[in-house]
Amino acid sequence: MSEEQCLKALPARGSEPLKRGVEGKSEPAENGKVVKRFKASAEEPSEEEQKKLPKRKVVLLMAYSGKGYHGMQRNLGSSQFKTIEDDLVHALVKSGCIPENHGTEMKKMSFQRCARTDKGVSAAGQVVSLKLWLIDDVMEKINGQLPAQIRILGLKRVTGGFNSKNKCDARTYSYMLPTFSFAHKDSDKQDQEYRLNKETLERANVLFSCYKGTHNFHNFTSQKAPRDPSAKRYIMEMYLEEPFSRQGMEFAVIKVKGQSFMMHQIRKMIGLVIAVLKGYADDSIIERSWGQEKVDIPKAPGLGLVLERVHFEKYNMRFGSDGLHEPLDWVEEEGKIAAFKEQHIYPTIIQTEIEEKSMVNWLDTLPIHDFEATASGNQSAKAQVQLFFSGLHPLFRMGPVLILCLNQCKPYTLLLLQGQKLSNFVK
Repeated sequence: MSEEQCLKALPARGSEPLKRGVEGKSEPAENGKVVKRFKASAEEPSEEEQKKLPKRKVVLLMAYSGKGYHGMQRNLGSSQFKTIEDDLVHALVKSGCIPENHGTEMKKMSFQRCARTDKGVSAAGQVVSLKLWLIDDVMEKINGQLPAQIRILGLKRVTGGFNSKNKCDARTYSYMLPTFSFAHKDSDKQDQEYRLNKETLERANVLFSCYKGTHNFHNFTSQKAPRDPSAKRYIMEMYLEEPFSRQGMEFAVIKVKGQSFMMHQIRKMIGLVIAVLKGYADDSIIERSWGQEKVDIPKAPGLGLVLERVHFEKYNMRFGSDGLHEPLDWVEEEGKIAAFKEQHIYPTIIQTEIEEKSMVNWLDTLPIHDFEATASGNQSAKAQVQLFFSGLHPLFRMGPVLILCLNQCKPYTLLLLQGQKLSNFVK
């Protein structure tokens, strides 16, 4: 017998009125007695009841265009630098998936992301784990609060202790760039008319294959000492795909899969290969960069970098076929992923490159780097300034001049010196 049937079977106590209301609440009757309140409709729980629903651990498959954002990870207290997570958390609160106080204390929802993408970097397969209320039409409601360049493409239940960062076995990134990036510095064509030939493609893949395996990548990030164990990273594959044309310009995509990556690591790996192909550095610099000495390695622009996929092979083997959880392979979402890239990521990369010429401007800085220098034999800052005046780089004609000031103890530091003071600096 239900609770309400029991109450109806009870004899009336004098003229006491039986009041009905929201379940779980008590309300005084007219004579001061306290009676239990009941909800009017079981199909429409109140907002207060909704907030008492248990939270469930899930993962969200995210895709976003990183242009205009200062990376993925939220920086509380720095509202001037908008991140992807700022908009995501706002959408989670507004859609009713998490309490408002979880928006300021993300640890309350056990939030974790697979990868921290840098400023301007996009993603087609980012995965975050968190606890939320599984309300009706949850994905649609979250997307309704997000800008068009950020989408939730999938949602799956996972084990209670799941952590998207710790359970991730590997990450695959792609890097889209115009093929004139690989043209030799003495080539006649270093613009959109350039077309990648078979020989350059093959040589590029020989160089990229050198990164495979476990190496010390302390030179490919900042603030990592040569003997720091965390600087050793395992690369599973890296290669350059066949080129294709968009808007009259030829592009190509570099794919790299690794266990994990440090900040700027992929962009520096690509930057060094480009420097070799263009003739600024010798092939041997790649192997030399894994040694103890500090090597000057250029960092390619962030525009073309995309987090393609995160891999959970071990988790899928253990829980993917247990009858309770789904494998985290996102096969059914492949169409939505491809459509998002075609609509938001690729057009942004191509149009931004055409309008802002980020790769062209970065290629102009390659002569500044001293690829022969090491920590024990760096060029002096004076020599770097003289390099500008020798006409090897056009930046010296601008008002403020950007130079590389080399330091024996720290990585290279960028200093901005006013043009009128440079003559005093060189003397």
